Amino acid sequence: MNLRDKLRGLLVRLYARRVEGHLDHAQVPKHIGVIMDGNRRWAKAAGSTTAQGHRAGADKIEEFLGWCSETDVKVVTLWLLSTDNFDRPQEELGPLLGIIEDVVRSLAADGRWRVHHVGTMDLLPAGMQATLKEAEETTAHVEGILVNVAIGYGGRQEIADAVRSMLLDAHDKGTPLEDLAEAVDVDMIGRHLYTKAQPDPDLVIRTSGEQRLSGFMLWQTAHSEYYFCEVFWPAFRKVDFLRALRDYAARHRRYGG
Repeated sequence: MNLRDKLRGLLVRLYARRVEGHLDHAQVPKHIGVIMDGNRRWAKAAGSTTAQGHRAGADKIEEFLGWCSETDVKVVTLWLLSTDNFDRPQEELGPLLGIIEDVVRSLAADGRWRVHHVGTMDLLPAGMQATLKEAEETTAHVEGILVNVAIGYGGRQEIADAVRSMLLDAHDKGTPLEDLAEAVDVDMIGRHLYTKAQPDPDLVIRTSGEQRLSGFMLWQTAHSEYYFCEVFWPAFRKVDFLRALRDYAARHRRYGG
């Protein structure tokens, strides 16, 4: 690293401390959703392989969760694999699934996080299903941040699964269709989502400069604030995180009012 890079790094750290010093913890979002985008483009720019890009993105996760724990965030939802990602070439998808499985094991072994899977389990290989179930069971007692790992996740699929679960529940209880139709409301559907009993995201961060949700938590983000960051996920820094929190705190949330 040359002198210019060292000075730049020092200035960034000093700036991050300044932003953090002015951060009002009472205004910190309690639930943050993260669309971790840009692994492949980061790898291409760095002259690395796609797998190395995904690995670099995976390595960023625990660092990010550490920042969240320092700022009183209670729930984090990490979008690790979408339902659309299953259309990627097998030579990319295979290593990516292995990297994601390693992430889940690492989060569970850390001891600071409570791991919860959100997504369609049936789409995942049997080994990953077992890893996810074990991670949830072994971290169920942890009082730290609840980390939702969105794997095999799609917003439309979640809503479809919620409706299916609601119908099956009514069938098991012997509820007539007419009575169910009368009883259906927003709260009933919410009780069948992957994130039931959790607060909705206050803030959604998407890296890499893309300004769209791509189906991320379509139901839960109805009143969320969005922060779009230009940097690729593997290059996401604490100062970028703090800027997102500062931007969120400066907004006036109206909830339609």
